[in-house]
Amino acid sequence: MTDLRSHAERQRLVLKLESIASLTGEEKQALLGLPMIIKIVGADEDIVAIGDRPSHCCLLLEGWACRYKILPDGSRQIMSFHIPGDVPDFQSLYLKTMDHSLGTLVPAKVALIHHRDLHSLIRRWEGIATAFWRDALIDAAIFREWMVGIGRRSAHQRIAHLLCEMATKLRIVGLNDGDTYPWPVTQQEVADALGLTDVHVNRVLRDIRRDGIITTERGRFTATNWEGLKELCQFEPTYLHVEPALAA
Repeated sequence: MTDLRSHAERQRLVLKLESIASLTGEEKQALLGLPMIIKIVGADEDIVAIGDRPSHCCLLLEGWACRYKILPDGSRQIMSFHIPGDVPDFQSLYLKTMDHSLGTLVPAKVALIHHRDLHSLIRRWEGIATAFWRDALIDAAIFREWMVGIGRRSAHQRIAHLLCEMATKLRIVGLNDGDTYPWPVTQQEVADALGLTDVHVNRVLRDIRRDGIITTERGRFTATNWEGLKELCQFEPTYLHVEPALAA
């Protein structure tokens, strides 16, 4: 592990926080100046596991990750997907024992930030403390939306809603190319997140492609009809609490 130096990768954290809170120039520089240690993690590996008592939080720099739990019968429930700019284990700053695991979907680069440095940052900069607090509250709002989806939306609506949500998050941190978005998530992982089978996910994606709403290629999808995709699942991005221009 070596010290992290990449400004562009750090900048995604700033972009994400700026989408939900106001930050001064000094606060942005404080975020960019956080001491970080880089770590390369392979695909399908745990960054932090249930039961661990970590001393660092991780900022995802490259790749995708997910929060998940394994049930006694061996089945998996994915509870969220995470992209560069996310700090998906921020709760470990206050909840000492992990009650779920955080694992990679593809090879990833993460930056480890020691808890003591985050505590110092939060004590010194009120705007950063507010931004992290808002991010935690929005995280809870996303969990609520996923609960509604699994409980009340059809399979077509669940998958379309997930695509809309992740597309919005990817735009915020500049990881889209027009209407094309990275999508390294397998059909089994979508199934594990949305309470479906991989066969059902395959059928739904085929239907949405056939209707001309999206196209898919290896590792990415294109929203060829963004308004149609939103209409399919009645996507209302208020729960993400980002600037309206970013949620269009």
